[in-house]
Amino acid sequence: MGHPPLEFSDCYLDSPDFRERLKCYEQELERTNKFIKDVIKDGNALISAMRNYSSAVQKFSQTLQSFQFDFIGDTLTDDEINIAESFKEFAELLNEVENERMMMVHNASDLLIKPLENFRKEQIGFTKERKKKFEKDGERFYSLLDRHLHLSSKKKESQLQEADLQVDKERRNFFESSLDYVYQIQEVQESKKFNIVEPVLAFLHSLFISNSLTVELTQDFLPYKQQLQLSLQNTRNHFSSTREEMEELKKRMKEAPQTCKLPGQPTIEGYLYTQEKWALGISWVKYYCQYEKETKTLTMTPMDQKPGAKQQGPLDLTLKYCVRRKTESIDKRFCFDIETNERPGTITLQALSEANRRLWMEAMDGKEPIYHSPITKQEEMELNEVGFKFVRKCINVIETKGIKTEGLYRTVGSNIQVQKLLNAFFDPKCPGDVDFHNSDWDIKTITSSLKFYLRNLSEPVMTYRLHKELVSAAKSDNLDYRLGAIHSLVYKLPEKNREMLELLIRHLVNVCEHSKENLMTPSNMGVIFGPTLMRAQEDTVAAMMNIKFQNIVVEILIEHCVKIYSGPPEESTAPPVPPPRVTARRHKPITISKRLLRERTVVYTSSLDETEGDSDNFGKVRPPGEKPTIIRPPVRPPDPPCRAATTQKPEPKPDVMAGNAGEIPSSVVASRTRFFETASRKTGSSQGRLPGDES
Repeated sequence: MGHPPLEFSDCYLDSPDFRERLKCYEQELERTNKFIKDVIKDGNALISAMRNYSSAVQKFSQTLQSFQFDFIGDTLTDDEINIAESFKEFAELLNEVENERMMMVHNASDLLIKPLENFRKEQIGFTKERKKKFEKDGERFYSLLDRHLHLSSKKKESQLQEADLQVDKERRNFFESSLDYVYQIQEVQESKKFNIVEPVLAFLHSLFISNSLTVELTQDFLPYKQQLQLSLQNTRNHFSSTREEMEELKKRMKEAPQTCKLPGQPTIEGYLYTQEKWALGISWVKYYCQYEKETKTLTMTPMDQKPGAKQQGPLDLTLKYCVRRKTESIDKRFCFDIETNERPGTITLQALSEANRRLWMEAMDGKEPIYHSPITKQEEMELNEVGFKFVRKCINVIETKGIKTEGLYRTVGSNIQVQKLLNAFFDPKCPGDVDFHNSDWDIKTITSSLKFYLRNLSEPVMTYRLHKELVSAAKSDNLDYRLGAIHSLVYKLPEKNREMLELLIRHLVNVCEHSKENLMTPSNMGVIFGPTLMRAQEDTVAAMMNIKFQNIVVEILIEHCVKIYSGPPEESTAPPVPPPRVTARRHKPITISKRLLRERTVVYTSSLDETEGDSDNFGKVRPPGEKPTIIRPPVRPPDPPCRAATTQKPEPKPDVMAGNAGEIPSSVVASRTRFFETASRKTGSSQGRLPGDES
């Protein structure tokens, strides 16, 4: 099982369970760091020791085989399964080619060592710095808090106010450090899927391509590489989309942490100090308390943050009443009294601050009045006639003037122009009175306005009610079930929502039909419109982790638009939703190591300066003096869309069929594989063909 998500709200509570889960993440981070060091060490040995090449490959393959990805959440996408299984596939390939004694290319270090070293130093190293700051700020805050709570209420008011301000400042510093650390450690946990696999993938690709004795093996490897590269890019796109949502959630948590309560959690929880009377005096004991208002149950867990202290079990009490403790009646601040069924007499509790005491008393129906400041929400839009008119006008202009625009919907427009267009169209005095063919509204302004409208509906197009069922369908390992369940759920939408969804999906199908010009595939459109047409009702890290499955839902709707909108399914209800997968899925990931081995042909090679033979004779026996064609790797798919406010320049359109390496647009994978293209020096026009493109 993977690690449960670290919620930003837990940073404010700093509960023992939160610390324990954070420790699991830290252990995984250290394990990943050690793994990267091993890969770098073994890779250097492979490059530097030609005479020990076979043994170095074997050790390197064993290192890859031993690593297993951990993940956040309860389900992996198909792409993530391919990524998780990729190291085992790589290891099998290395064992297969060990007997071939392949030559090592001189710049393999740039493909493998440097990216991993940069990831380890920049990402993991930065995360460890965040950890040091988190621990330092936490130690300073709790130390100051302990001293602060022992201040006598008889001190001067100015001294008490100054102490309060100091505690609040340290609390904010610790909370911000905790948020930053949790965000960073989860980002590294997610991003390592492609940041670790991609350099190894590029290294292996160059390793096979650069050796003329393994051209046939390379031809077998290319389809797998293309599939895995697509999985990496899809995972990267999902990660970018999820990261933006998490950044917004983190920002909202910074502004109002106390108003965000997750479903299924106690009414209130946090640290309290309890007055306990002994024969020799009075002491204050620290507890972590959880109160459930419906059952009036108060659970108190004794706490001592000193290392090695013995932990006692939690104590459950049933609350009878709660009353504020008068300031002059006790030499402590922030106190209130409760009475329970299990304990005779009154229990005196001390909160961490005046505001914290008010929250506890409100939850326990005490006498202190509580005033909450709700989280501010931006103005919401409605799915009405004006909205339909707006969407139809946007689609009409896009399909008429800009459907072939490169990076359509990916390139964002100016925020000022977007707000200007929306304000003009949704003006209550004259709604819909806007000429979209005006030169003021360019295509990226119209696409950004359409996304903004859909994103800010009071309820998403695919509704909160069906959100969990749609995500569960996308998580299924049965591809037929996915399609059938989503087909059925579409017809459970309210009529106007279904009408709007059909209007949008048919438009997106038209956009994807021009993917050769605009570079926008169903996968790319899913990344853009997944969070736009679907969103969870609660803002949690767990919900953000499901965005990749929202993207899959939209991708399925685009790819199967004709079937879904030809009519409702035969049965009006979807089949029962299978439980979340906790074991390995039955769907087999992409593989190359278990392929049927072809009969090897004798391949004769000459020097690299000789002219290459025609790629049509790739699988034939070649006479001496004729060099086999080296196939160029596929170009990496377009970068994921971005909803940032700044205008982005779309990537140049890739020309996969070009024969000149200089014509391929720059990208991470293309730049990492440039060396073997230059190694072929004199390649014919047939060099640019992908496997299977025989004339």
